[in-house]
Amino acid sequence: MDIFLQQLVNGLSLGGIYALIALGYTMVYGIIELINFAHGDIYTLGTFVSLAVLLGLGVSGEVHGFTLVWVVLLTIVTAMLLCGIVGVLIERLAYRRLRNAPRLAPLITAIGVSFILENAMQLWRGPTPIAFPAVIPNPSLQFGGVEIAAKQILVVVLAFVMMAGLQLFIYRTKMGKAMRATAQDRDAAQLMGININTTIALTFLIGSALAGAAGFISGVYYQSTWFFNGFEAGLKAFTAAVLGGIGNVAGAMLGGFVIGLVEAFATQFIPQGAQWTNVVVFSVLVLVLVFRPSGLLGEALPEKV
Repeated sequence: MDIFLQQLVNGLSLGGIYALIALGYTMVYGIIELINFAHGDIYTLGTFVSLAVLLGLGVSGEVHGFTLVWVVLLTIVTAMLLCGIVGVLIERLAYRRLRNAPRLAPLITAIGVSFILENAMQLWRGPTPIAFPAVIPNPSLQFGGVEIAAKQILVVVLAFVMMAGLQLFIYRTKMGKAMRATAQDRDAAQLMGININTTIALTFLIGSALAGAAGFISGVYYQSTWFFNGFEAGLKAFTAAVLGGIGNVAGAMLGGFVIGLVEAFATQFIPQGAQWTNVVVFSVLVLVLVFRPSGLLGEALPEKV
C-alpha cells in the first residue's frame, strides 16, 4: 500500500506539469482548431529562460526567506512574459496568414516552428543536458512509508491555482467572453465587433505563458533541462489534452493528471516499466477515444464550416 500511495503522489506531481502544458494546447485548439506542435518547445524555452534569469542573479543553490520569494517571482514572471511574447510572435508570423488555408498547411508550419525553436535552443545552450539550480528548499513530509516532497506539493498547487485563474478569466471577464465567442463562431464574433486578431493573439499569449511557468516548475522538479525536452513532454501534454477533451480547460487538467498517474504506476508495477511507459500511456488514450471519442470531459459538437 505504501508503494501505491507513493506512486500516487509521484503521478500527481508529474501530472501537474503535463496539465500546465496541456492548458496551452487546449486553448489554442479550442479557438482556432490548430494543434500547435511548437508549444512543447515553448515549455522548454521557459526552462532555459528561467535558468538564464537564475544564473544572471547569481543563484546556484537553495535560497531562503524573503530572497526566495522575490527570486522565484522574478524568474517565473520573466519566463511567462518572454514565452508569452514568443507565442504571440509565432501566431503573428507563422499562423495568422494560414487561418483560412487547408488544415495541413498550419500543421506542417507548426512542426517547422518546433524545429526552429529546438535548434535555436541547441545553439544557445548546447546539445547536452544542463543542470538546473535547486533554488527551492525541498523538505519532505513523512506519512508512514510515503514521502511527500515540497516541490511535489508546489507543482500540484501551482497547477490548480493556474487552472482556477484561467477558468475565472475565461468565464468572468470581457476578454474571456470574446475568446469563447471566437471559439464558437469566429465570423459571427467578428460581426459583433470582437477583434479576432487581438483575441487569438491573447490566447497564444496566455497559453505560452502557462508553458513558461511549467518550464520553471519542470526545472525545479527535475533539476536539469535539455533542448529536446519539449518533444516528449509536449507529446504527452497533447495526449493529456485529447484524453481530457481538447478545448476543455478542466479536461486538460484531468488528462494531465491521468497521464501522470498512468506513467507513475506503469513504471512501478510493470516489469521493466520504464521501457513500456509510453506504450501504456498511448494505449490508455486509444482505449478512451474508442469508447468516448470526445475525451473524458469533452462534448461531441458539430464540425464548424
